[in-house]
Amino acid sequence: MSKVCEICGKHPVAGRSISHSHRVSNRVFRPNIQKMTIKDSKGHVRKANVCTTCLKSGKVERA
Repeated sequence: MSKVCEICGKHPVAGRSISHSHRVSNRVFRPNIQKMTIKDSKGHVRKANVCTTCLKSGKVERA
């Protein structure tokens, strides 16, 4: 499954994890993507990968 939100375009971002002893390792911040049935702008019902931030803010109309 794609890790990109089809509504806002949010995608995985690379960063660093720093431990208490300040050892640094690479990590990835992944958005919480859910596969939802939505109505798009033309009124068609389809499935889309949507982040939970868009769901909570009401940017998506559920079908």
